[in-house]
Amino acid sequence: MTQKANLAALFGATDASTFLGLAATSLTNPIAASSVFLGVPCATPYAAVGAYAAGGPDSIRQGGASLTANLDRYNFDLGGAVFPAGTRPACDAGDLDWSDSDFAANRARIADAVRHIMACQSVPVLVGGDDSIPIPMLDALAATGKTYTILQIDAHIDWRDKHMDENMGLSSTMRRASEMAHINTIIQVGARGIGSAHPDDMAAACAWGAQFFPADQIMTDGIAPVLHAIPTDQDVVICFDIDALDPSLAPNTIGRAPGGLMYHHALGLIKGAAQKTRIAAMDFAEILPEADIDGIGGLTVSRLIAASMGVIARQDIARQDKDFAHHR
Repeated sequence: MTQKANLAALFGATDASTFLGLAATSLTNPIAASSVFLGVPCATPYAAVGAYAAGGPDSIRQGGASLTANLDRYNFDLGGAVFPAGTRPACDAGDLDWSDSDFAANRARIADAVRHIMACQSVPVLVGGDDSIPIPMLDALAATGKTYTILQIDAHIDWRDKHMDENMGLSSTMRRASEMAHINTIIQVGARGIGSAHPDDMAAACAWGAQFFPADQIMTDGIAPVLHAIPTDQDVVICFDIDALDPSLAPNTIGRAPGGLMYHHALGLIKGAAQKTRIAAMDFAEILPEADIDGIGGLTVSRLIAASMGVIARQDIARQDKDFAHHR
């Protein structure tokens, strides 16, 4: 055989123009879905590298292509179908338009999209794009009047005040979050090795009250201490930089670092957070398809996003049941 076989065809895979073959939607219309896959190719890239991760969203759609005809099958990550009977499936809102020069406009588009999705009682699942995309996503949450916990899953702590003369870039995500009045708790999981943080950045994070669970601690103690730290009285936002995963699972990222989390560490954090409180928003960032190896990273991340959407759908039906009982 001279050409690589299309093994996805064995599973009945069809068109991958949307994630998992989900229904397409528009941000100009009302949305009726438990969560919304939203591609965000660019927010605030550094001038030295530009929008290096702009191909990330489409690569994840392609990574999940083998599942497009199998969403009704049993998912052992969830103990049932991704979207069980009675739940609202997710949908795909395509990719946001973006500019390679007007970064303020990029951030405004992201924040507007997040506010629209949340106003429709859906959970935004932003798929990037580099790790500057959480900043406008988090900023948009201020409109709800609630306070939030951030569960950051990342190989790096992202507490630089400014990097390359930019204070809204990927190295400053958690520093900017700490300045938002509606962010009450920051829990950071998976840091390891040498990153962009200076010792004074770590000191600033600790002084603010951020809680750290480095990757080596997860390997020895598991994820239970992290889950114990998540408050039950405020919604959680999960900021997932895929370099948190070991590069053997997710080579499709710019910040590869050995010794990362395993798939079930990540899945367990997401499912465990949902057992403690409601997931209000999520992002998956630093997806660099050009660095992938035989598609393994796209496969890993697409499966993790699919499972996350299934978790959100289960929370969504529980919320609807609670609202129904309250109004009886």
